[in-house]
Amino acid sequence: MDDIVKQAIAKWPNVPDCYGWLGLDARGNWYMRDDRAQSAGPFALVGDADRHAASKGSLLKHDKLIDFIQRNYESDASGRWFFQNGPQRVYVELEATPFIWRVHAAAGFSVTAHTGQPARVQRCVLDEDGRLYLETDLGFGLVHTQDMMYAADAVEQGLWVPQEFPAADLPARFGYVRTPRALQNT
Repeated sequence: MDDIVKQAIAKWPNVPDCYGWLGLDARGNWYMRDDRAQSAGPFALVGDADRHAASKGSLLKHDKLIDFIQRNYESDASGRWFFQNGPQRVYVELEATPFIWRVHAAAGFSVTAHTGQPARVQRCVLDEDGRLYLETDLGFGLVHTQDMMYAADAVEQGLWVPQEFPAADLPARFGYVRTPRALQNT
């Protein structure tokens, strides 16, 4: 967490949390969700992007803002992911998982999170729709669609052995919450 963020938390410790305003899609992109996007429906679900395109919000493109969000992206004890924006926690709507993994075949099938952090693979998971996930030392996430060929190579070489789980079971099994608002009053 940035020092300036820690200082803001100390200066203003009782700022209310923010829900519904920030989303992370299944390709590692951040979306700002204003009132209009929120009223259009929930953040798009994997496989349901066309139906809920209006509710995604506006794609963030400002590199320094994205870097700031990613440096200050964490989870709480309930598995809700948030961006610590100064003294305020901005809880993140997850289209899929808390992390989106990029696979680097040339580097021995190493993986990097959408946040830029390197990670060590601990387990490989496959759901009923053929989506591939990785549990790492950083947490749980979906393999980016552009890297599925590399991931398939890692599986074929026996480096990653997928365990099959239904997609609906993944949040509870791996300790993350896709829609933090559901826990807002707990």
